[in-house]
Formats: sequence, C-alpha cells, structure tokens
Amino acid sequence: MSSSNEGVSGSSGTTPAPYAGSVQPGPSTDPILNQHLKAPKQGSPLPWKILSLVLAVALVCSLWALSQAGKAASGGGQASAQPAQSMSIGLKLAPSNLDIRNQSGSALDQALVGNVYEGLVTRDESNAVQPGLAKSWQVSADGKTYTFHLNSGMKFSNGDTLDADDVAWSISELMSRKYHDAEQVRNFQAVRVLDPATVELKLSAPYASLLWVLAGRPGLVFDKDAKYDPKSQAIGSGPYTVAAFVPNDSLTLKANPSYWGPHKAKTPTIYLRYMSDDNAAVNALRSHDIQVLAPITATLAAPFKSDSAHYQVHVGQGTDKYVLAMNSKGSKTSDLRVRQAIRYAIDHGQLIASRGSTDLALGGPIPKLDPGYEDLTGLYPRNERKAQELMSAAGYSPARPLQLRLTYANTYGTELGDQLRSQLKPIGIDLQVQVVEFSTWMQNVYTNHDYDLSLVDHSESHDFAQWTNPSYYYGYDSPKVRELYQQAMAASSSQESNKLLAQAARQVSQDAPADWLLNYQISTAMLVGVHNFPLSLNQTLLPLSRVYYTPDNAGTSSSSQSASAGPAASASVSRSDSGASAEPARLSGQRK
Repeated sequence: MSSSNEGVSGSSGTTPAPYAGSVQPGPSTDPILNQHLKAPKQGSPLPWKILSLVLAVALVCSLWALSQAGKAASGGGQASAQPAQSMSIGLKLAPSNLDIRNQSGSALDQALVGNVYEGLVTRDESNAVQPGLAKSWQVSADGKTYTFHLNSGMKFSNGDTLDADDVAWSISELMSRKYHDAEQVRNFQAVRVLDPATVELKLSAPYASLLWVLAGRPGLVFDKDAKYDPKSQAIGSGPYTVAAFVPNDSLTLKANPSYWGPHKAKTPTIYLRYMSDDNAAVNALRSHDIQVLAPITATLAAPFKSDSAHYQVHVGQGTDKYVLAMNSKGSKTSDLRVRQAIRYAIDHGQLIASRGSTDLALGGPIPKLDPGYEDLTGLYPRNERKAQELMSAAGYSPARPLQLRLTYANTYGTELGDQLRSQLKPIGIDLQVQVVEFSTWMQNVYTNHDYDLSLVDHSESHDFAQWTNPSYYYGYDSPKVRELYQQAMAASSSQESNKLLAQAARQVSQDAPADWLLNYQISTAMLVGVHNFPLSLNQTLLPLSRVYYTPDNAGTSSSSQSASAGPAASASVSRSDSGASAEPARLSGQRK
C-alpha cells in the first residue's frame, strides 16, 4: 500500500498559542484556565503553593489518562479492536455448481481448494508444493514410487475419520471415473494402502510434476462413506464448510467445528459474492458492502490507491500470460523472418504502461512462478530498424506492407489491438484487427486454426506442454523442444527438470511462434483493517483461514479501517479502459 501524508501538518512544527500575548505562563498548560486564576495576594505564599501543587497533580493525572487512551487506540491496551465475525469478498468468476470432480472452471478451485476440500499436498503463494494431509513423503530412487505419510487425527466436516482408505479411494475414483484433471496424473499405475497412515502411489515412468499436480484437484481427498449432493453441498476436511450456495451469485463459508489441523479459521463466516459488473463491484467496496475486491484493474484501483487512509491496493504475482500467437502454419506467418520482425517491433513497455504499469514483461512461455523460468526479454529487445530489415528481406516495406489479421475476444477491449497496429505499421505490416465474441474466437482460432495473429490470456500454471503439441492452435512443431520436455518430465531431480525446461523455453522463444506481451499481475483492493488476504495466485487458489478484518481501528495504522466515505473520485467503468474488464476471457485447462 502506498504511503500518504494527507492529514499531516505542513507547518514548521511549531504550534502558535491560541491567545498569544494575552496570557502569561501559569500553573496550567491550559491558557483559558490560566485566565481565570487570580494572581496571588501579596504576603504569605502558602495558598499559592498549595494551588500549584494541586494543579500539578491534576496535570500528571490528565497526562497519564491520555497516554492510556492512546495505547488503547493503537492496539496496546485491552480496548483494541476485535476481529469481525464475518466479512464479504467480491470475486469475478462464479461457479454454476460445486461439483469439483466434474465441473470445470477456476472459480471452484479458488473457492473450495484449501478452504473446504484438502489435498495430499498444497501450494503456497510462490506456487511451491507444501505438506497438506500428508505431513511428509518419500520418492524412490527411480522416481516411480511415492510414499505419503499422513497426519494423525484428521476428520471430515461430518465427523468421519479421514485416513489412508479415503486417500486411496479418492485417487482410484479419480483415475477410473476420469474426473476433472485426471489426465494430469501421467504414468499412473496403482495406489494402495500400506497402513491407516501411509499411502503408496506407483507410476509406470517418472513424472517430475506429480507433486505439483497433486496439490490441485487430482490430490483432493473425499469421504468415501459420505452421501451428499456434490453440486450444491460439500463435505471436506478443510477449515470451512459450505453453509449456503446460490449458483452464479454467492457462496457462504462457515468455520468447520470439526476441523482437525493447524489452519483454524480466524473469521467465523465469509461471504463470497460474485460480481460480473465492475461498476457494481467498485461501488460495493466504496460503500463497504464488501471488504475485499479481487481482481481489479489498475484504472479502477487508482481512486482507492490514492485514499490510503481507508483502502489498501496490492499487486500479487500470477501465471497469466498474454500470448500473441503467430500461426506457424499460416501462409504468411510461417516465415520466421516475419515472426521475428513482429517481436522486435513490439514496445512492451508501452503496452504495460497503458495498463497501469503493474504487469511484468515476459520474454518466453514460462512465467516467474513456474519451474524453468528464465528472463528471456533480452532475446528480442525492441529494435525497429532490425524489424524493418527482416521485413525487407521477406519482401515487405511500409510502402508495400504485409496484410495480417489479428483476431481476439472483445473482453480484452480495443486498446491492445490499436497499439499493436500502430507499432507494426512502421515496419511494413498493415494489421487488420478483428474483435469478436469469445465463442467465435474459440471456433475460428482455437478449433479451426483460421488466423494470422491471435491474442488470448493463457492463465494456467505449468502449461508448457502446449508447446510440444503440433496439433495445438499455435501450429508450432519442434522435435528438439519435445525431446527436452520429455527429458524434463522424466528427470529424477527438480533441479535437472528445471534446467531442461528452461532450455526448452529458450528454444521456443528463439523460434518466435508467439510474442508474450505481458505477465498479468493481480491487483487486489481492500479496506484498511483487512489482514492476511492472499495476493499472488488468488484467482485460482484463495486460502482464507488466516484472513480477518478489524473494522474499528480508524486511522491508527496501515492495517486499520475508518467508517468514513470511500474515494472522492468516481471509479467508473468504460470498455475503452486499458484492461476493459477486471477478468478478461482466460484460456485454461491446457496442461495436457
């Protein structure tokens, strides 16, 4: 949160006396009181001494009382603000049902994983694997056998014991019934119970990403004996239970009284409110109907950011990649020189600045939070002259431009297309921008591969495998990249796997089948007084057990909140805003 000096005096530091010149120094620090005190009579000084002593004692008592009040206001005394019993969070993408084993969409992962359902392992905000229901695990030397040791005393929210039988049953059901994301558990062979606290999972071949995969839906553990409607109810082992659900509208989470573990809920009730209308979401935060709004564009966040006495605006990391795909099998973009020229011509700094300067430059297919990341922005630095030379070698110039179509969904607005058109014109490319419905994009670009250039947000983490699939809509085909990726997945150590992934990513970037315009960063706005809200990855994973809100610490610190009105500036929404929407169409589920 940015600091602010609003409300701080800009004077030299001296405080003029209210009645300067009219009151001489007296026994009281109050100049008004001094005016009413009679001057001592000539003669015995005793009465005056007694009066001075009485006033001095009164002064000391007053100062002590003020100091105690100050401690209480700053949280140092017993009168400090208490956390609220409930809080409301505004989110964007809403689940239509709660069946996390069958229903696709990141909204379910965001709301339920780590809150209601728990997995063998989990992920932290840096996207690294951490213990979950399993307190520890071992991997065999050949990388094909994983042995998980479970925590003791685990229970589901209905009171049933959670043990190795539930773990093995959940994984077996996932694979046999082909539940959502089952295909991510590559090389699966078998799972079995060794004892009530130990489970063994066997693979037919090593798979370096297995633990990360098990930190998502494939690793969730369900009660094999429970009977409930998974579309509207949930029985898990997490710190929260589902108290109420209104499809596409709201989800109410209540603290799980049977929760067994270390992440006991700090806030007894949390309301997740789904708001597709940005104006309504912003107004709800301004009126304090919600305490948190995630995500929010930099444009809409600006008034909140400027009012740091009442609001916090933070930016967290994400794995969203704005990919400008260039059809590697297209009649015009199959020419490497054209693709390279486009990459040299793009001014990424301008694109990022127009969106509020919160996003990061990204020179390749792997973002910072994923294994194998390497800063590849230096491979194609902006160089208009070099871009013109490449276009000239391909037979084009500003006087004889190459006509290309850029096709993308209307949820991204028009500004990115306009900027790219302007940036490519000087090198001899006449860019025709086609803004269409997302369903049209899916049919024409994703399915039929009918495009020259395309823009979409690839949101998934660990999705590098798409660059190894020649039939994917990119049309990119590199045997070298496929070999490096296969070696990375079969590596016996994460260090070796990461090294191989980085080599594969560098090769992809050099071949220029796309330009990575930016790595979208997640902006979250909240009231001062909200604590421990997750910032990174909060559009896919949103663990809420540590989140709480203290509404009464008005203006005392950066974690306090005042009940006064919201930002004076209006936060209106326009489709011409750089982000167009807090949550544009995202292409996910591409980790195959």
